[in-house]
Amino acid sequence: MLLHFPFQHYSLVHTVCDISVYLSSSVLFLLIFPVRNRLREIVGASTNWKDHQQALAERASLSQYLAQSQDELPAKTMKDSAIEAHLPLGTQPALREKYLNYHNSVRFGRILEDLDSLAVLICYSHTWNKELKRSPLSIVTALVDKIDMRKNIIYPDCDIKFTGHVTWGGKTSIEAKMHMSQYHDGAYTDVLDATFVMVARDPENKRAAFINPLKLESPEEEAIFQQGELNKTRRVELSTASLLKVAPTAEERTLVHNLFLNTLDTRTVSFRSRILSPNSVWMEDAKMKGNIFNRIFGGFLMRKAYELSWANACAFAGCRPTLVAVDDIVFRKPVEIGSLLLLSSQVCYTEGMHIQVRVHTEVLDPLTRQHSTTNVFHFTFRVEKDIPAIVPQSYGESMLYLDGKRHFDETMRSQG
Repeated sequence: MLLHFPFQHYSLVHTVCDISVYLSSSVLFLLIFPVRNRLREIVGASTNWKDHQQALAERASLSQYLAQSQDELPAKTMKDSAIEAHLPLGTQPALREKYLNYHNSVRFGRILEDLDSLAVLICYSHTWNKELKRSPLSIVTALVDKIDMRKNIIYPDCDIKFTGHVTWGGKTSIEAKMHMSQYHDGAYTDVLDATFVMVARDPENKRAAFINPLKLESPEEEAIFQQGELNKTRRVELSTASLLKVAPTAEERTLVHNLFLNTLDTRTVSFRSRILSPNSVWMEDAKMKGNIFNRIFGGFLMRKAYELSWANACAFAGCRPTLVAVDDIVFRKPVEIGSLLLLSSQVCYTEGMHIQVRVHTEVLDPLTRQHSTTNVFHFTFRVEKDIPAIVPQSYGESMLYLDGKRHFDETMRSQG
């Protein structure tokens, strides 16, 4: 499903069904598959590339409708952005082909695309002005804070339900939470919870734009909002403590030194002679790469990164892994049309039956040969057997190892 539009670097070239939307009890209900049509209506985009280019040019005139301060905008409630979307895999068999994989299960990459689109629509619902035919805002995904799996099996022939709404708002950024459940054995059961952070930009995506303030109507909503504040604080703290900015902690330095000592050859007593202990793998030997050329959508990019990470975890473990969590996906910059996107997957940490995979994406400008990082993805998988330990050799690999361990530990804490 489509992310980021009307982001000027992306084209809208998908085939979609007619929209099916209706209102009930202040909650927007719709089928997940035509969400992109609804988003096109909001921003005035087209599936025809030529018409889309013209629509983007016309969007510049919408800048006059942007608020000059947040005080100019009416407050919105959590109910104003509440959406329930359905993916009728059980009642519409023809739809299953797009979601079915060769293991007779649901392609989770497609689910990531759906969550991506839904998060954008939730934020547009929060900022929607009934007096305007089109929104002057460009809603862009800043990061995927967390996706926690509550169930390992997603049935390919059972209906899926997504619900979500805005849970926190600043002046220009919005947190949207979504819940996915599936109808099986006569009832809906929990599958996953997802938290996305979006930012509002002007029609040409050149500067930040103000969003409607969030009005809290109950103690329950106050608690939800406060959790959003805690999430923001946690993200700032993690960014401040990033291994790209500060040295590892004393405990982490000891861990890396012990890993190094365990690989020394006691017969030669040389720092240059390195050996692996039993049931271990050099980090260098746990990589997988891929590339994509031309038009890249945020949701599509998440799907490709997940599929590469899954393949890497599968090849490393020698069996099918199941996803435990998606953590801390940051969208650093857009992918220009005509760029070559390089995806590199690395198993960076293992513990027991768990595998932590990091996917780094960068764009290569074919003309300038310049490389720029666009995204970093973190995936946690689980298999049904103990797996080899990952051993770093260089200082850089040791930092990847510690970063992977940090994400794994955070995932385990969040899941109790």
